[in-house]
Amino acid sequence: MKKFTYTEKKDTRSGFGAGLSELGKTNPDVVALCADLTGSLKMDAFQKEHPDRFFQVGIAEANMMGIAAGLTIGGKIPFTGTFANFSTGRVYDQIRQSIAYSHKNVKICASHAGLTLGEDGATHQILEDIGLMKMLPNMVVINPCDYNQTKAATIAIAKHHGPVYLRFGRPAVPNFTDANQPFEIGKAVLLQEGKDVSIIATGHLVWKAIEAAEQLAVKGIEAEIINIHTIKPLDNEAILKSVAKTKCVVTAEEHQMNGGLGDSVAQLLSRTMPTPQEFVAVNDSFGESGTPDELMEKYGLSVSAIVNAVTKVRTRK
Repeated sequence: MKKFTYTEKKDTRSGFGAGLSELGKTNPDVVALCADLTGSLKMDAFQKEHPDRFFQVGIAEANMMGIAAGLTIGGKIPFTGTFANFSTGRVYDQIRQSIAYSHKNVKICASHAGLTLGEDGATHQILEDIGLMKMLPNMVVINPCDYNQTKAATIAIAKHHGPVYLRFGRPAVPNFTDANQPFEIGKAVLLQEGKDVSIIATGHLVWKAIEAAEQLAVKGIEAEIINIHTIKPLDNEAILKSVAKTKCVVTAEEHQMNGGLGDSVAQLLSRTMPTPQEFVAVNDSFGESGTPDELMEKYGLSVSAIVNAVTKVRTRK
């Protein structure tokens, strides 16, 4: 088993803030818009350094999306910032009509996604956003795993022409990927090779997949771990290559089972390589108020849940 280590825990929203700040210094076409959550989105540095390119629109998210779409007509690259719930569910019509359908070069940057929002409760813990966004034609959907990868993704999406949904979170999580990593949209990262099961994870569940693989290794089970930071377009080649070897797969994500990463993988496999699959995801339920760790445990997004899913799927080979 490959040994994974980290020196610190950092929140992925700070990775977004750092990436946006760097873009501000290197790309004069990048502008930023925020819906009254500048501090929460870590957009403070960009606002301070480039006040003429920062627009505080207030609690008017639908208007923010319309402004962003309009700015692209003048050649600007707008990055919008608010909570994931307000970045998607509240403004779905504006995103669909003004951004996705019109193929506008808007980067929709969404923080505080999933159960790890914690005490704010079910009204803010959106677990449907990946599904909402990936169903839109023209939309790229990215869900990085740690601070470094979020920073790299933020910088990379400025070079992609077209709408992007970038999802990240509030809690501090292990920062284990390379600070100077290349980030290629649509290209999965093979973290560890294995022969017994493929664990395909995204976002905060990537580190939990690593921890689960360590426990499985003690039992003599060699897990292959794939970090899917881009859910759309999906890296079909990487997934099929892995599953052809292991003959079974577990997907892990902080999202509803319906419409998420696992759903995309299942569609791919059903069309090309029918394979036993187990899902570590929220099973058709809203969240509730609680600490992030308590909620992840209660709703089955834990290390033990991944281990149990591996045990189950291997009996179905």
